[in-house]
Amino acid sequence: MKTFVEQRRDVTKEELMEFNSFCQMLPGASSTQTLTLIGFKRGGVLLAVVTLITWILPACSIMGVLSFFVGKGNDIASFKVLRFIPEMAIGFLAFAAFKSFKISVTNLITQIIMLASMIITFLLFKTPWVFPGLILAGGIATNFSSKRFPDNRITKTKKIRWTNIWLFVLIFITAGVLSETARKENWTNRKAYNLFENCYRFGSFVFGGGDVLIPMMVDQYVARPTARKFIDKKLNIIKIDRDDLLTGAGLVRAIPGPVFSIASYTGGLALKDGGWYKQVTGCIVGSIAIFLPSVLLVLFFFPVWQYLKKYVFVFRALEGINAVVVGFMWAATLFLLKDTSILSFQKGSVLNICIIAGTYILLLKTKIPSPFVVVGCLLLGFCCNYL
Repeated sequence: MKTFVEQRRDVTKEELMEFNSFCQMLPGASSTQTLTLIGFKRGGVLLAVVTLITWILPACSIMGVLSFFVGKGNDIASFKVLRFIPEMAIGFLAFAAFKSFKISVTNLITQIIMLASMIITFLLFKTPWVFPGLILAGGIATNFSSKRFPDNRITKTKKIRWTNIWLFVLIFITAGVLSETARKENWTNRKAYNLFENCYRFGSFVFGGGDVLIPMMVDQYVARPTARKFIDKKLNIIKIDRDDLLTGAGLVRAIPGPVFSIASYTGGLALKDGGWYKQVTGCIVGSIAIFLPSVLLVLFFFPVWQYLKKYVFVFRALEGINAVVVGFMWAATLFLLKDTSILSFQKGSVLNICIIAGTYILLLKTKIPSPFVVVGCLLLGFCCNYL
């Protein structure tokens, strides 16, 4: 608002608010989409792409470099300064779930949808169809209501370029086919194809920003590889250690830029076994795949939204979808808590509880910026190393 409206006058206040509201309803990185849309409005596709790269490059570079310092061969316990970062990340996720609950769960039907999706997701966390299935069910459930109508005052719409929407769909289908073929035929570089498909799918389906992305990564890279069918068949799939993933989820809060840049970190960890060259490739593939859907959707779906948002069934479906997302976030929080040492009365368990609760309370009750919370946990880990 200060930079693009008051100082530079690139957009009006009303345009910025409309851009922001629209991007909040899209899957993908909302902050990235808003900035990309401002660049698009100011200078077309070229400036939009330059804006995108400028915005994500610092964060993706930092997170990619961090992937070289954790992972296989580097036990997280050996990095004493990081020992409380996984617990802190759970505190962040619990706070994000509570904040989203206050915004998205406002009536009885959304409360029922949230609770049902939380329970089902927790029980079936390793099942790949559970999240898209619940998204569809939530969108249908809220359409049984005869209340809540969209604002139909907007009559002027831009011409819909359906060809561009098909580009998004084509990439999605192609990535899925190549990933599945690479898996079945066990291609030499199959993990790179799987990684692109995973991240592109995340960027296409994640509603609610980085706080929802991290639970989906936990499901894909931590929970699902431990399912019996994968263990018994000894399949060569991408698997990331739980603490390593949560460490990245915590550290990404301490750097400027989008939380989606964690894909650079997880991409590096996913291909770490292939040496530094493939690890760098993983960082690049993860970064491109996670942000590509966001760009395609925001640049090519905005005129479509101007038309579709006048239909009441779309407007009502978003209410149910948002409630499902909140339930998924609570389920992810509980899933991570069950693997955290908090039930015993040992010194480490008490500290873990204090970190999780302290992070949650600081975010909820104070205005302390997130990076300072991360730095505090890093300092606490460093001090405890000498206790």
